[in-house]
Amino acid sequence: MRTQILQVLRSHSGQYISGEDLSRMLSVSRTAVWKHIQSLKNEGYAIEAHPRLGYTLRQAPDLLLPKEIEACLESQVLGTVIHYFTDVSSTNNEAKKLAADGCPEGTIVVAEAQTVGRGRLSRGWFSPHGKGIWLSVVLRPPFQPQQAPKCTLMAAVAVTKAIRSFCNLPCGIKWPNDILYNGRKLVGILTEMNAEMDAINYIVIGIGINVNTAADEFPPELAEIATSIFAETGEGISRLQLLCRILTELEQVYQQVIQHGFAPILEEWKTLSVTLGQAVNVIGPDEQYSGTAVDIDEDGALLVDTEVGVRKVIAGDVSIRPRVPVQQPANNS
Repeated sequence: MRTQILQVLRSHSGQYISGEDLSRMLSVSRTAVWKHIQSLKNEGYAIEAHPRLGYTLRQAPDLLLPKEIEACLESQVLGTVIHYFTDVSSTNNEAKKLAADGCPEGTIVVAEAQTVGRGRLSRGWFSPHGKGIWLSVVLRPPFQPQQAPKCTLMAAVAVTKAIRSFCNLPCGIKWPNDILYNGRKLVGILTEMNAEMDAINYIVIGIGINVNTAADEFPPELAEIATSIFAETGEGISRLQLLCRILTELEQVYQQVIQHGFAPILEEWKTLSVTLGQAVNVIGPDEQYSGTAVDIDEDGALLVDTEVGVRKVIAGDVSIRPRVPVQQPANNS
């Protein structure tokens, strides 16, 4: 009922609608309308009541509430089922539980804060309340399990395109799962899979985006390596609208993969990469070496040109090594 009331108030944006009209349109009593209006106010909706004119919606809260997501959603599958948390240990953990219980493809989990947010290699992820987008998406793709790692690259393309178009921020992708701006981490992506030998049961793509975190709000250990859209642009961003844009972009690239395979997306990934052409340190479980990132192959593995030839990086951590210009000797003549 509250969702229906919000729909009516939005359709009369800037205008008042009487309690009598609301009760007639929704086939409920005026007392029921009043009670639902009070509940919406308690959720943070700025609804103005006038004794003679009725009600008008002045402002919605800056929360990723299901009712708000549904109102701006343009994707057809992603986001049609929404699980919302004020705070949660990890959206990926919740999404995996839902996926194991048979939730439909496109189910999303969003939270205002994560208490144990996780990045790749079990690293923590700073997820303060109301400052970012902490999102997990459940997919049930028809392709083979060995193709699942490329879903991280697919998601990175979608999120980068969404941020570039919506926020006018020319961020780029660092292999395999980060999105950077000016060398600092803006987005982290964590893909987890449940599969059998020849079929994927589900994939959960976790996406953490630093949206409205001020530069001085990052913990000291992250101050030099992390950033946010707000810190870079100086403008507060609608998390809700950015979330819906991301879901639209992700759905489009996912459908493209299903119809045409990963090849077009991998080519698009290359154009958005900030890793290719850079000197990198490859830190693996058993060895470390340096080289230049020159390409990714059809499996999404990074190809690094080293002193002993091109090596294929499938697992491990890759860090971009800054190029230090060679200092010219002083001219004393």
